[in-house]
Amino acid sequence: MSSMIVSIKGAVKHTIIIDPGVWIFDERKVNLNTYFTEDHLDASTAYFEQLGRSWDDQRLKGTRPQSNDNKLSVDKKALTTSSYGMPLSPFITHAQPSSKASKVTFSSTTGSTYYICSLNEAENGILGFSHKGQPLEETGPVHFYLNDGSNFLTPVRGIDTITIS
Repeated sequence: MSSMIVSIKGAVKHTIIIDPGVWIFDERKVNLNTYFTEDHLDASTAYFEQLGRSWDDQRLKGTRPQSNDNKLSVDKKALTTSSYGMPLSPFITHAQPSSKASKVTFSSTTGSTYYICSLNEAENGILGFSHKGQPLEETGPVHFYLNDGSNFLTPVRGIDTITIS
């Protein structure tokens, strides 16, 4: 794969271009090695709970002055050995699908269609972006995993275009 970006387009208010290479530092990422074997909330519920905790933390602490201090805490060993994914729900929400939208097509810019599912199924899915600490350069930029993990061993691969219709 030459391009490592993913677009979300189609029946949406906002076309979105995302770079999965920066997700490694995102708090919403999930460890694919454990995600499908643990009890977990659906992606949107987890996202909103995280936002609520953040809001409560800010309210309790009051406003803080701007700072250039990087307070990011990262387990470097886990980043280089684990496989990670990102819930697709926040990206679909930001794209604002049309009220008539009902399906999602995962494909590549070459026009190859890899998978078609309902909008709800896509919103609950996970986009895998790394395997054992490495970006998915050969089979990516992202893979799509169903929320129940039923396609964990055979995810949808080679996705760089997500079309909502």
